[in-house]
Amino acid sequence: MGITREIGAHYAPEKGTTFTVWAPEAEQVEVVIHGEKKQTIALQREAFGYWLGLSEEAKPGTRYTFKLNNGKELPDPASMSQPDGVHEASEVIDPNYSWTDHNWKNLPLEEYIVYELHVGTFSEEGTFEGIISKLPELKELGITAIELMPVAQFPGNRNWGYDGVYPFAVQDSYGGPEGLKKLVDACHATGLAVMLDVVYNHMGPEGNYLNEYGPYFTEKYNTPWGAALNFDDAHSDHVRNFFFQNALMWLRDFHVDALRLDAVHAILDTGAKHFLQELQEHVDHLAEQNHTYYLIAESDLNDVRLINPIEQGGYGLAAQWMDDYHHAIHTMVTGETQGYYADFGKPEHLVKTLKHSFIYNGIYSENRKRTVGSDATANLAKQFVVCSQNHDQVGNRMLGERLTQLVSFELLKPIAALVILSPYTPMLFMGEEYGEENPFLFFVSHTDKDLVEAVRKGRKDEFKAFAWQGEAPDPQSEETFNNSKLQHSYSHSEKHNQLREFYKTLISLRKSILQKISKEQLEAALNEQENVLDFTHTSAGIRCLVNFSKEPQTIADDLNNWELLLDSSDEKWGGAGSNYSSENTILQPESVVVLQAKA
Repeated sequence: MGITREIGAHYAPEKGTTFTVWAPEAEQVEVVIHGEKKQTIALQREAFGYWLGLSEEAKPGTRYTFKLNNGKELPDPASMSQPDGVHEASEVIDPNYSWTDHNWKNLPLEEYIVYELHVGTFSEEGTFEGIISKLPELKELGITAIELMPVAQFPGNRNWGYDGVYPFAVQDSYGGPEGLKKLVDACHATGLAVMLDVVYNHMGPEGNYLNEYGPYFTEKYNTPWGAALNFDDAHSDHVRNFFFQNALMWLRDFHVDALRLDAVHAILDTGAKHFLQELQEHVDHLAEQNHTYYLIAESDLNDVRLINPIEQGGYGLAAQWMDDYHHAIHTMVTGETQGYYADFGKPEHLVKTLKHSFIYNGIYSENRKRTVGSDATANLAKQFVVCSQNHDQVGNRMLGERLTQLVSFELLKPIAALVILSPYTPMLFMGEEYGEENPFLFFVSHTDKDLVEAVRKGRKDEFKAFAWQGEAPDPQSEETFNNSKLQHSYSHSEKHNQLREFYKTLISLRKSILQKISKEQLEAALNEQENVLDFTHTSAGIRCLVNFSKEPQTIADDLNNWELLLDSSDEKWGGAGSNYSSENTILQPESVVVLQAKA
């Protein structure tokens, strides 16, 4: 492994705070301690352009800045707290926390049932505390892991989190570092694992002072966000170290169980050892101390190299997101074929992705105008995270519509079965389990007016590939943010509670057959004429019949050897009433029937 060097401000009660910053081109670096009167301490230059110094006076709560070559004062790139926002001084934090999760062990990956949530819109409070109050309900639903959208400090207090500019600092409006530790501790006490979304492919524009310190970026590559982060150019060892230290901090110091690595296809690295492989090696080293951690990649490349073992030429990551499954479901139930959905929509796609994972596994993509993907048939099902909705697929629609707005209430139930009873690692997007009707829109709270206009224009340009009608809500407006908050309507709506109970039943069923689920033991077929998908977990003896059509369908097969477990058209799930029996095998419109083999 390459260079590893601690960075940032680290407090120890017996000696004070040690400050370390990487500024390879600076002639002089000082740390400015903010108190009743400012105190300036010259830092000593060490190898490779690291600067080091100690303040006995600086303690938790102390604000500080760095000054390079007697220039302007700047926040710490590795700041762990920005209580006054992205442009102001950094804060020394107390590393000590009274953890109560000493007996916690991370769950096996195959037991993950992930619930993706956005801290600011999940609860009325929009904070880590707001999440803690709802953990018992998530546990009762059957969720085993929550995934937090990014919490790294961003401008203002409204943002998805992908505009973060201080990867080590926890968003102050959410509750800061102490609040996140309290949430993770509470999750572990409840029996829930915690996955954190981290962004190592770009930095947000506002409050990004990295260029003032050194060559964190390279002009070798163009990205949608401008110059790429420097993972393979001159001085890249130290940029890599910056992000390695960040990942290790979340796992070691915040007790996070898994990291979701955002858009790894935009981590551009042609070096001998890819950044992702080296990151996995660092995490493996940390895991030797009797812990299990997972790195899970988001990628649109359909490349098994991400998850194949290092000894087989892969990067060794635990799992990756699988968009193909989402797109196959979405096009099937909505009929949408614009933009990237143009590559999907064929009924046989669902069968292929159930059995082989990637649909685009070395075949030509009309949308991309090139051959895409590799064969994932041999990879384990648990290595693929699947969903029918997530922040990207909902929030990057012009009006942020959830499936609740796009399909009937009845169809939401078979869609749930396709995700929860698939062989893959299922993920729900906050609110889908009860049919949340508020949209999830894109929102920011930048202070730079030119940047706000650029964001507005950029969003409009993104939507040109889709035939969506209407006007995009203003991302900068507080109303856009408030309209995206969950209503948690299952507590007072019978229909929404029925859907939630249906999800709960599916999750319970998944858990009961988990040891017998695999791609290899799955049979699937789709009757295109009747629009019925039939898939069976043969070793578990569980069979699902999904009627996508708006008409009742009679199953011609002899189903006498199967007994009914559940029918989504049953009145207790808010349906019109089940007509199914072993003699009268009728599937109601837009329904799913789950059967169990008779003993």
